[in-house]
Amino acid sequence: MIEYRTEQALTLNDLREGERAVLCRIDEQHSLYERLIDLGWTDGTPVECVRVSPLGDPVAYLVRGSVIALRRQDAMDIPIRACERMREEKSKEGKGKTRVIALAGNPNVGKSTLFNALTGLHQHTGNWTGKTVSCAKGQFRHDGKRYTLIDLPGTYSMNPHAAEEREARDLLLAGEADAVGVVCDAGALERNLILVLQLMQLIDRPMLVILNLQDEARRRGVSVDKEKLERRLGVRVVGTEARAGKGISDVAAALTELCKSKNEKQPRLLTPSDAPKNAEQLAALAREIANEACGRLEGGDDQRDRKLDRILTGKKTGFPVMLGLLAVLFWITMVGANGISDALMSLFSWLEGVFYTWMTAANAPDWLIGSLLYGVFRTLGWVVSVMLPPMAIFFPLFTILEDLGYLPRIAFNLDRGFCRCRACGKQALTMCMGLGCNAVGVTGCRIIDSPRERRIAMLTNSMMPCNGRFPTLIALIALFVVTGSGILGSLGSALALIGGILLCVAVTLLCSRLLSVTLLRGEPSSFVLELPPYRMPRVGQVIVRSVLDRTLFVLGRAVAVAAPAGLILWVLANIYVGDASMLTSIASSLDPIGKWLGMDGVILLAFILSLPANEIFVPIMIMIYRSGGVLEPLGSMEGVRDILVSQGWTTTTAICVMLFLLFHWPCATTLWTIKKEGGGWRWALLGAVIPTLVGVVLCLIVATVSRLFI
Repeated sequence: MIEYRTEQALTLNDLREGERAVLCRIDEQHSLYERLIDLGWTDGTPVECVRVSPLGDPVAYLVRGSVIALRRQDAMDIPIRACERMREEKSKEGKGKTRVIALAGNPNVGKSTLFNALTGLHQHTGNWTGKTVSCAKGQFRHDGKRYTLIDLPGTYSMNPHAAEEREARDLLLAGEADAVGVVCDAGALERNLILVLQLMQLIDRPMLVILNLQDEARRRGVSVDKEKLERRLGVRVVGTEARAGKGISDVAAALTELCKSKNEKQPRLLTPSDAPKNAEQLAALAREIANEACGRLEGGDDQRDRKLDRILTGKKTGFPVMLGLLAVLFWITMVGANGISDALMSLFSWLEGVFYTWMTAANAPDWLIGSLLYGVFRTLGWVVSVMLPPMAIFFPLFTILEDLGYLPRIAFNLDRGFCRCRACGKQALTMCMGLGCNAVGVTGCRIIDSPRERRIAMLTNSMMPCNGRFPTLIALIALFVVTGSGILGSLGSALALIGGILLCVAVTLLCSRLLSVTLLRGEPSSFVLELPPYRMPRVGQVIVRSVLDRTLFVLGRAVAVAAPAGLILWVLANIYVGDASMLTSIASSLDPIGKWLGMDGVILLAFILSLPANEIFVPIMIMIYRSGGVLEPLGSMEGVRDILVSQGWTTTTAICVMLFLLFHWPCATTLWTIKKEGGGWRWALLGAVIPTLVGVVLCLIVATVSRLFI
């Protein structure tokens, strides 16, 4: 099987004997630059480590059919990508080998949907360009045999401009796939054929063209003659409607047939003698083939999207509609979440009583009852009760907007603002991803072409509140800011949350501007973003996938962190130094700083201890407040308010906590992702310092104004 190692810091010296990779652009300052360029060592060239000398240096590499030996010192300065290692099967040669199939194509043509249909996996899909930013691998069976399928990030051509496009190209050129399926949008065949023709020139593996989205093509009045297309291309063409599950078996049969018939490499389908010589000729050939294969259907309507865009991206309506949609989304979340949270808290209180009865009947020692019941279980109860309802409502609604194709329109509407900040409008997409998870948002920054603008987006992504902070924000707004009940109270809470999101957007723009004129100077790059067609959301599938893939996944991560955290907190709360527990002592030492920021030491300590996951911030805080050593039963959201008010909380305290919750260091997972994507810990440190400084400044302003005038 193939094991992929994709790392940004790999060099040619990292290759072990038998490993393959793809060369990156060699620095012009390299001592062998001119010689290596003359030998064809250019960006995107496959390379294989074939031999290491007996003394370990030099090392021989196979590049463009020639074996070249380099000293390790020189190899250390040559970057590579997509390092792959082939693991030989222990069985006889050729027996038991899993065939590998690569699934390529332009962005937003339904590759991930087809991948899910074939493998049964649940890779998250979205109706916008750049949703898939890394390779996904799964397996499927056909005629009793197992095949490995790799879903590559979408790429418009084999001349990549973004990191995810380079990753797709590198894996295709590495040549380890036994067959390649190229997914095309049947309604935009001319554009998609450019990539097909490039692959026919560059790769030497059997290929299948998969015409997906045929239903959308018919709606737009486009029909494709598959037989004509097959004759012109010389490869088999299969039609599918992956969203509806049509044609999946035909694709599986065709792909496995390609793998089945050939073990050796195939001749390139477009040889240099008859291939287009430049991009213009390639585009002309794609247009010629598309015009011959495509026809028009009566009754097609390709104006619907333009009519919707006049509303959703119009000068007078674009921003009001965007804010209105967010307000409705948050209002529905508010209305549904509070009642469910109270019910879950009551359920956990009842379960706790049941478990207490069982444990006392079993003569369990007090320390075991305290650690498991009052430490672990009560912390878990809080996390589940407060987090689950908002996520179960918010994620499906947000995913419907993704499926509809609205998220790229947000980037389209906001690009001018980002351009003035010398950033990229695609940053708006990564910010939307950050609403679900900041770590995912940082990874999504790969869709931004410019390395400078990509770093700006990574360093500011945590300023958008993630799912781990949303429930706490919603609870604090309902308890201290908008205390009314009924529809008006929920609407007021939703508007307050919208205000917080707008503040986050404004601060993100400001920080992006400051970074672009200080640490990350430079002019804004060009902006090219595909606005996909509007698609009817698959509501049932959206709900199921959002609950299983997002809500339960995030909740599971929170529970995994909350369980040990609850145990540790109980232990620290019950270890005394003098007359105070360790938690109380540490919180007391932080109290002067906390008061200075409009909070207190307990709140600051809770922020520090919730570094593994923001979801456990409130359980930690309440555990420390209840210095008796156990987390008291909460009963309902009003019970939470009573506890906080008894500790001196006011509306000012709640506002400062919410501001610091919006702007402080991201969770450990996000910091690790910034380090990995940015290329070093200094970027992760900046990613923690920048939002924290913003939070400190905002809290100081609110606290100072409160002291002077309230």
